[in-house]
Amino acid sequence: MNTPAADALQKVFKTLADPTRVRILRLLEQEELIVGELMAVLGMAQSRVSRHLAILREAGLLTDRRDGTFVAYRLALPDDGPWHDAWALARKSLAGDATAERDDAMLRRTLASRRSTSGRDFFDEVGPEWDALRTVFGDDLLRARAITQLVEPGLRVADVGTGTGILALELAALGLDVIGIDRSEAMLETARSKWEAAGSRRGPGSAVFKTGDAHELPLEDACVDAALAHMVLHSLEEPARAIEEMARVVRPGGQVILVDFVAHEHRWMEHELGLVWMGFEDDQVREWIRSAGLDAPRIELHAPDAKRDLPASFVAAAHKSNPAA
Repeated sequence: MNTPAADALQKVFKTLADPTRVRILRLLEQEELIVGELMAVLGMAQSRVSRHLAILREAGLLTDRRDGTFVAYRLALPDDGPWHDAWALARKSLAGDATAERDDAMLRRTLASRRSTSGRDFFDEVGPEWDALRTVFGDDLLRARAITQLVEPGLRVADVGTGTGILALELAALGLDVIGIDRSEAMLETARSKWEAAGSRRGPGSAVFKTGDAHELPLEDACVDAALAHMVLHSLEEPARAIEEMARVVRPGGQVILVDFVAHEHRWMEHELGLVWMGFEDDQVREWIRSAGLDAPRIELHAPDAKRDLPASFVAAAHKSNPAA
């Protein structure tokens, strides 16, 4: 005759024996998701996902919250006991698992898709006020670090994710010809207005602004001397793809420059600023740059700004090989 403890342990093992349920629990530990989002990440039909959710909910492992016509689910483990211990073991065993890494990539894509409409609405709505909001990033110093990588007048530069054109105008004032690219029309309208208002103070360079996505830049191959993404990668669904696009539009001998945050745990930035990525590991950035066909990058790390509760940042610069050189 089984004891209550043995029955409870048997239920734990039976529930976690199914790999799909383990995948669902792992996802719901990271994010609150609705059925449709779980279907997108897992690549499974609604009936199959709902069946597993029912089992997990019956086991007391999930909380649910109604959001309009949808129900959002989240993992809710007890603080101790067999469920807590068994899940800690399962989570540890999944470190480096190929399926888990694929699920993470699909989760980021799904969350980015969720945010894309609200995110665009946010950027379109905030428009002219974005300059003030960006001061939370300590932008003046970060822009200066990026500009030091681009000091030669006459360069043609793509400013990817230009926003309201702050960096584009500063580069133009230094004598560079800048193409500012952003997907927010409201942001670009502000940038164009600034350029027009600058008049005789524009400097020797030039600036034009185009609507476009960082994942598919509206530029021809090898048409610019440098491509810069300043505090942009953390808001993108696929940073690696954006880096590949930047490498594509840069001429041989040119360079790609990336400025962003080092991997961090500043969760307030995710919730208040809509970050898709909580910064980046050095090795990850190097691998993306290598995969884009660029030379090994120079990466400068800069200490966190404790006064602003900001994480550490980096400036990465990588050249595109010039076979003719």
